[in-house]
Amino acid sequence: MGGPGVERQPDMTSINTNIPEAVRAVASNGTQLRYTLMELSAQYKDAIALGRGDPDLPTAPHIVEAVNQAIRDGKTALSPVAGLPILRDAIAQKMRHDNAVAANSENIIVTTGGQEGLFLIMQVLLDPGDEVIVPDPRYTSYDEAIESAGGRIVLVPTDHDDAFNLRPEVVEAAITPKTKAILIITPSNPTSGIVTEDRLRAIADIAIRHNLIVISDEIYEKFLYDGWKHFSIASLPGMAERTITLNGFS
Repeated sequence: MGGPGVERQPDMTSINTNIPEAVRAVASNGTQLRYTLMELSAQYKDAIALGRGDPDLPTAPHIVEAVNQAIRDGKTALSPVAGLPILRDAIAQKMRHDNAVAANSENIIVTTGGQEGLFLIMQVLLDPGDEVIVPDPRYTSYDEAIESAGGRIVLVPTDHDDAFNLRPEVVEAAITPKTKAILIITPSNPTSGIVTEDRLRAIADIAIRHNLIVISDEIYEKFLYDGWKHFSIASLPGMAERTITLNGFS
């Protein structure tokens, strides 16, 4: 024990052993490196970040006013865990109208951003050792979400010569008895690749045949050009009940 006037320092080694291994693994990977680089770049006036893009546009005035008005109207109580019913209804209507997905409000959960949604999906879906097939190059938060749930990420390559499209035969070749889900992101971050409708149909057939869940990250569905139209795999027969769509409205 420390003597009078001596402050005993905490034993960080012993504290760290109380943190679950999955959490320690997430904390030690590339995200921490990104924050370190951000701190270093802040020391240089003209530093240009070539990594993840963070929106820096101001919030639209009508949104600011709507939030302020809601506060003035006393709409400050806790909301339902799954989100406000009126908002869930609006999102379900959007899914039916824009994505041809037969969704109602009971199928919608509102989270604080896509990151929370991604992590919750993996926590609910995965048992330790379960595998998730993920196209590569990829958004690295997929690794963190999967590993924090005790899962294992299985990478399948996409390449420039194929416009970074996802090849169904490569996906099927990666399936093992431990495979729980296939993750699709279209359009893709970071490649901007689009999984075409014919390949989504083929991947849907694979998912049904192997009884797999599809996690469809469609957060960039509005970032389409040159006549491309977004297509949601959950709109295909037999897929609504085995697809978790991750999207946003910010």
